[in-house]
Amino acid sequence: MQQIILSDYEQIPVLQDAAIPAPKDGEVLVRIAAAALNPLDIKLQRGQVHAYFPLSFPSAMGTDLAGTIEKTGSLTSRWRTGDRVMARLDPTKGGALADYAIVPEDQLALVPEELDFNSAAGLPTAAGTAWQALVEMADLQAGQTVLVHAGTGGVGSFAIQFARGFGARVIATTSGNGVEIARELGADQVIDYRSEDFTLKVSDIDVVLDTIGGETQQRSFDVLRSGGKLLSTVSPPDQALATAHKAEGAFVFHTSNARRLSDLVKAMGAKGHSVLIDGQFPITSFAEAFDRQASGRARGKIILSF
Repeated sequence: MQQIILSDYEQIPVLQDAAIPAPKDGEVLVRIAAAALNPLDIKLQRGQVHAYFPLSFPSAMGTDLAGTIEKTGSLTSRWRTGDRVMARLDPTKGGALADYAIVPEDQLALVPEELDFNSAAGLPTAAGTAWQALVEMADLQAGQTVLVHAGTGGVGSFAIQFARGFGARVIATTSGNGVEIARELGADQVIDYRSEDFTLKVSDIDVVLDTIGGETQQRSFDVLRSGGKLLSTVSPPDQALATAHKAEGAFVFHTSNARRLSDLVKAMGAKGHSVLIDGQFPITSFAEAFDRQASGRARGKIILSF
């Protein structure tokens, strides 16, 4: 088979031949139909998250995949050959950017027949992070107001839809053609950060989902109501600032969870949510896809097909 390999931090990932692995007890071999890139892949390649996800080289790349089960290991009871599945792999091991991957059976979620593999591959990290933040950490309720920064990014595009599905009012920041895209996703109000200061446009926000960090994160405390929550996928919020604003601040450290993935897929189907795809590339065009992800300008997910 072929897979994307990283030889060392800051090196260019390359497509190489590799042996097809065999599943062990409690594992399955998935024939991958599609995989998705995430900002985490760029951070891993640059060595920026070594403290959280140390890599051993050569390192197989990729976490998010969708495909069919090719083979099951012994003592594997949950799945059968041919089942349509998706999963998020351990970032320290990777392996999603390949023709085949080994996945522990308890990390798999079923892909419904009505969901294509390209869309399914875009769900595990980005949709999972948005769900973890809004449902599990914020306990978002109908009638509340949510501010989603980078509303047309991978996480943000799901957060807008989930929040609207829960009955919340949604405000999103983005720029350029992202303004119209955010509206189409369901945002009630869209702020073009290039020409508008969000702190002058909104106030009394219940929940801020920060996917940008830095100054944007710090200034977001100014728009929270007393008792509001700022959740960041980038870096731990300043607790002194949180206390000064009588608000809560928390870091969203995304963890793989097959049940969460199954729950959000059901919710998406029930609410008619969709996966915003920026571009689809064959695995042979990985370099182009990787550059697009690294640019930070992608609208939604970047998908690689096999």
